[in-house]
Amino acid sequence: MATVDPAPATPTRPMTARSVVALGLTGACPHCGEGKLFAGFLTLQPRCEVCGLSFDFADAGDGPAVFIMMIVGFIVIGSALMLELRHHPPIWVHLMLWLPLATFLALAILRPLKGTMIALQYRNAAREGRLERMS
Repeated sequence: MATVDPAPATPTRPMTARSVVALGLTGACPHCGEGKLFAGFLTLQPRCEVCGLSFDFADAGDGPAVFIMMIVGFIVIGSALMLELRHHPPIWVHLMLWLPLATFLALAILRPLKGTMIALQYRNAAREGRLERMS
């Protein structure tokens, strides 16, 4: 098996904030924009199959989960409060509506948000260990 040279430190095209978010949302390699970032639903590829960029720098951590809680919580709680104040439905209606919606929304935006966090890490050179240089 042939070894792939590591990707250069700078991306192959200009990295605007809009392009970084677009790459993250589509799950594309933050370096070349052509390779796949994910091997499974949330599992990262070890490296890009097109440009060879190693994804060892990627550590989304709990960042996507925090944003998901805020986004989904705002939508679901706001909608549940509006329904309660307008129609006063029984509790089973709330359970049947909001539990599936919250689950669906969380799963639907988890992967795009994780991809965006990783693309932003790449753009902002988080992989170079800036914290070590700051101390």
